[in-house]
Amino acid sequence: MSRTSDPGVPGAATPVDPRQFKSFAEFYPFYLREHSNAMCRRLHFVGTSLSLLFLIGLVVTGHLWYLIAGLACGYGFAWVGHFAFEKNRPASFKRPLYSFIGDWMMWRDILLGRISLH
Repeated sequence: MSRTSDPGVPGAATPVDPRQFKSFAEFYPFYLREHSNAMCRRLHFVGTSLSLLFLIGLVVTGHLWYLIAGLACGYGFAWVGHFAFEKNRPASFKRPLYSFIGDWMMWRDILLGRISLH
């Protein structure tokens, strides 16, 4: 489970189960809180960008190794960000589809300057 601050107790953290969210609109603010560390966001951005390049390679060539490389980059970079820098468990373990969508939304928001990499 991920943790987030409990507004009722200063400095306390309470477990948040990502499965509690009924819609992606409810989930995305939680997703962004789980990516508050700038290095984690950078690693997600790099991994997602590389995944996009590998997806293009897959479409152009049809070679399945591009799919494997894309998945390895996307998840590998993200998981390093979570375990090494954010110190939390990726929500993709419990909400894989929402997390996948959230990653692309965060990537878009970084490109548009809505989310900082600093």
